Amino acid sequence: MSTQQYSINPQPIQTILSWVTADQIAIPEIQRPFVWETSKVRDLLDSLYKGFPVGYLIAWQNPDVKLKDGSSSVGKRILIDGQQRVTALMAALLGTPVINKDYEEIHIKIAFHPIEEKFEVANSAILKDKGWIPDVSELFKAEANLFEVSRIYTDQNEGVEQNTVFDTLNRVKMIAFNTVGIIDLDHSLDIETVTEIFIRVNSAGATLTQADFAMSKIAANENYGGNTLRKAIDYFSHLAVNPGFEKVILKNDKTFAATDYFKKMKWLADTNEDLYDPSYTDMLRVAFTSQFERARLQDLVALLSGRNFETRTYEEAIAEQSFASLSDGIMQFMNKTNFERFIMIVRSSGLELPSMIGSKNLINFSYVIYLYGRRTGVKANLLEDSVRKWLVMSLLTGRAVGNPETMFDTDIRGMRDVGLIKYVNSVTDSTLNKSFWETLLPQSLATSSSASPFWAAFKAAQIKANDRGFLSTEIDVRSLLLLRGDVHHIYPRNYLKKQGSKAPQYNQIANFVVTQSEINIAIGDQQPSIYFAQLKDQGSGGIKRYGSIETMDRLIENMHSNAMPVSLLEGELRYEDFLIERRVLMANKIQSYFDSLSLVNID
Repeated sequence: MSTQQYSINPQPIQTILSWVTADQIAIPEIQRPFVWETSKVRDLLDSLYKGFPVGYLIAWQNPDVKLKDGSSSVGKRILIDGQQRVTALMAALLGTPVINKDYEEIHIKIAFHPIEEKFEVANSAILKDKGWIPDVSELFKAEANLFEVSRIYTDQNEGVEQNTVFDTLNRVKMIAFNTVGIIDLDHSLDIETVTEIFIRVNSAGATLTQADFAMSKIAANENYGGNTLRKAIDYFSHLAVNPGFEKVILKNDKTFAATDYFKKMKWLADTNEDLYDPSYTDMLRVAFTSQFERARLQDLVALLSGRNFETRTYEEAIAEQSFASLSDGIMQFMNKTNFERFIMIVRSSGLELPSMIGSKNLINFSYVIYLYGRRTGVKANLLEDSVRKWLVMSLLTGRAVGNPETMFDTDIRGMRDVGLIKYVNSVTDSTLNKSFWETLLPQSLATSSSASPFWAAFKAAQIKANDRGFLSTEIDVRSLLLLRGDVHHIYPRNYLKKQGSKAPQYNQIANFVVTQSEINIAIGDQQPSIYFAQLKDQGSGGIKRYGSIETMDRLIENMHSNAMPVSLLEGELRYEDFLIERRVLMANKIQSYFDSLSLVNID
């Protein structure tokens, strides 16, 4: 039988709140937006008033670490589950302000009706109604006199007994003496076990992640600036989505606005770049992997705790160095030059839209490569080539899809061991081999998913080659995609429907081509044998029905650039034969595109 690795200790709410205010237990979520609806705060108080259980809190005491003088330091307890509940109690009972989604400090006021014994979120109607105590936090102040509050209430509400009101308000105040069970995890537990426990518990209905645990660990440390570092990560990810958020920071967090972190991120206020809007998880993963040459976030938690992986002890010097390294990694992530040059590299690969990239981890590890290469002194031209190649290789192979940690960890260690350039070339050459280009890729193009990475790669290939849209003479594919041009079915959808085809057949991506709306409308539902015959006539000086192409040379050139079988000009192909032929042409174009990404010859 296994030994129980935790203890359960019931504690009065009053005691728990006093621990928080005295900084004896850390609640990292206080520094982040409060995610509960105010009605949930009301419901929590109502449950406590009625004596209902409100669940356990889970706390973990940081492992004891060795100080520089050789002595041992007892770590601070971190509340790893129940953060929202305790924050709600601090807001409702102590009047502590919370941070809303705009990072503004607000007060949540919960009103109480002594006669109806009912809690409600204070609003303008309640504030005008003398039957309500507008803010129960007033009852919990040390100077609060319930006799006086009861007397004033009965004076304002005729026919109400003062003793009845006093007894009811006293029961409200006794909420602070309700006990809540605290599950204290044994401080001797290793980081891996605590991480697993953390991930298994739920908070506000959402499963917690290793990144959440790492963020909690960061925020709980004030000795090495973890609380400010966490704000930097949160604020940058928020500012990347909403440039106007800079004004909120300047207004509501002047202390942070004076830090070097803010100086590194405020450039975001002047950009509308949306190709890469990193979340706090993305920032942590990229900064940690590029800076520490590891990728498992539970290793980050261990290092921030001072873990010595060789001796399996915890040392203050390691914790201090780990916080400094992570801070530097976040600074490099936020650096305007780094970020903008990386985005330029991504765009230079032809991937111009977030929808073309798909998995965020695709771009995350590409940024890891860029930052790691910059840190280790890789030449700029070689690094740019490597980022482009890796990005497109990952798109085509699904290398970054799913749980990225194992693959990230393998790849960053490989780059460390044999060198970034050599590793990138080795992986791309072995993955995108002759079998991939000639067999696997054409087979993979047999899909009807418009979100397919292979369709994205084909569009990127056209953007990279500055191709014109189908039957366009001036408007390129990039402009059509950015300005919402049409995706035309080469064999029109309704035409195929009449022949009995279903969506998986007529929506094959090999039946797609990017074109102008007016060209798409002009072709309509005509069968290919008719409109391609008309196109052949148009290219020979006949009536211009579709676009502005006037010569056969321009028509054939346009069909080549759109990977279209030129044989369509000689008569309609059987649909399945057309798909097979076009998949090969699309695969060839994607291969040529990938080969064009390497601008530098390497011996």
